[in-house]
Amino acid sequence: MVETALDIGYRHVDTARMYENEAAVGDGIAHSDVPRDQLTVASKVWHDDLAYDDVVDAVHESRDQLGLDYIDHYYVHWPSNTYDAEATLGALSDLVQDGVIDAIGVSNFTPELLDEAIDVAGEPIVANQVEVHPGFPQTDLREHCHSRDVDVVAYSPIGHGMLLDSDPLERIAERHVVSPARVALAWHLQQGMTPIPKAASWAHAEDNWRARDLALTDDELATITALDTPGRLGDPEFGPWN
Repeated sequence: MVETALDIGYRHVDTARMYENEAAVGDGIAHSDVPRDQLTVASKVWHDDLAYDDVVDAVHESRDQLGLDYIDHYYVHWPSNTYDAEATLGALSDLVQDGVIDAIGVSNFTPELLDEAIDVAGEPIVANQVEVHPGFPQTDLREHCHSRDVDVVAYSPIGHGMLLDSDPLERIAERHVVSPARVALAWHLQQGMTPIPKAASWAHAEDNWRARDLALTDDELATITALDTPGRLGDPEFGPWN
């Protein structure tokens, strides 16, 4: 599927050590004809490995698993457990200096934690990867990220599929003769986010990709933003908002 996605046109590939698929992602990249400098490859370190030395070891292992000379974006997956802003972000900053990673990302960071990370890190924080989808728009967090020049990368952008049966989304999809998933992804794109949908087939990957060509009206964007379900779906007890 990684190779297929790159053939379709995708250039941003997201993985994590916790997913245990970095080697498979690396194989997909290796079998693709897309030049390396056209790709953004992202991975993440789990919250058990956020001490300085553990971060260094994790990043080198991720790079080896991916089979790459460097990783474009490397994220702190969750700011919990062994997370210490100075130690964790200090390690990632040093790895940027060493050329092992190109940029630092954070994930599941609140505005307060993001501000701390920006203040502490020796290198820029380029992205905050958070759950965002119609029904959980995270408007205040997104506005804060943009005010700090931090990109918003949206995971679970179609709400684990729960949004696909939403009446407002279905009506908008019927109006444009597209799928509800494509409408949800267009909503992200038109508001300056980078959604990272999962796809297990060529058809779904192609449909998601074509969201780039769908233009929603302001009224349609507002209708989608006003959805009040399903709310937050990823809510582990170690989440920083708990």
